[in-house]
Amino acid sequence: MDEWKVPNQLTHTMLKAFQRKQRETWSKGLSLRVHRALSWLDRAEQERHSKDLDAEFLFLWIGFNAAYASEYSQDSRLNQRDAYAAFFERILTYDQSQQLYAMIWEHYPNKIRTLMNNPYVFQPFWDSATGRSEPDAWKASFDSAKRAGHKALAERDVVTSLSIIMDRLYTLRNQLVHGGATWNGQLNRDQLRDGCGILAHLLPMIIQLMMFNGNDLWGDAAYFMDQQS
Repeated sequence: MDEWKVPNQLTHTMLKAFQRKQRETWSKGLSLRVHRALSWLDRAEQERHSKDLDAEFLFLWIGFNAAYASEYSQDSRLNQRDAYAAFFERILTYDQSQQLYAMIWEHYPNKIRTLMNNPYVFQPFWDSATGRSEPDAWKASFDSAKRAGHKALAERDVVTSLSIIMDRLYTLRNQLVHGGATWNGQLNRDQLRDGCGILAHLLPMIIQLMMFNGNDLWGDAAYFMDQQS
């Protein structure tokens, strides 16, 4: 994982210290979303030290869901990529220091391109492989998706790039959650290593930007019920 280390990477400890100082000023919904996301980030960091890529990836993914998901996003009819795009568009308005931009174009653009070029994290590939669509039906859409991804990178389109990345990682998430992979199996190590690297940098940035703008309207957390006395 050394290839993923960048200067001044945010950690759970750093973010938690800020959260403790500011949480009383936030709405209950935002406070709960941040609290949940930090708890999963903490657990993911523990798994990183244990070198368990599968567990780290899943805990990072849950942390991302805890941060971005609201009752609206849970109930809306937006597809997953549209939901991600809407969230990233908002986060980007707060990113005055261009952390997300730097993550994509300064630290590891080649890793992101590799992920975009990998058919094993492209759901239509598996639809064809398992007989849900014609054997070669995925190829045209894969080529189109690759072009869109590389175009977004070339144009430095942060929102589209992040949305496509998360779409790929969502396929990887499904493989693990639905039992489509073996724990510590060798076939998906590269995808998981890159996925963990991306999420381990993206999630802390998102949490930080949400906390820095904690007094804005964020909406209730998913599965949240305000207990009235």
